[in-house]
Amino acid sequence: MVINLAVGFVLISTVPGKEHQVYNELLKIKEIVELHPLFGEFDLIAKLETKDFTELGQIVIDKIRMIDGILDTKTLTGIKM
Repeated sequence: MVINLAVGFVLISTVPGKEHQVYNELLKIKEIVELHPLFGEFDLIAKLETKDFTELGQIVIDKIRMIDGILDTKTLTGIKM
């Protein structure tokens, strides 16, 4: 049986100097399955896996964007087959 999951990649910009704090807070979100620091326009990228796109949106809005020190996010979506 194949289970399809909603997969999202969230590009995150942080307040300068808050990168480590934001990184540590993101590690507490169980739906984030990968988290990597970046150089350039964005400071972090998080890979999320959720049961559907509704839940993916809720995690981004209710958990990720609520973290102190996050300035902006961009979300890319796909599915895992």
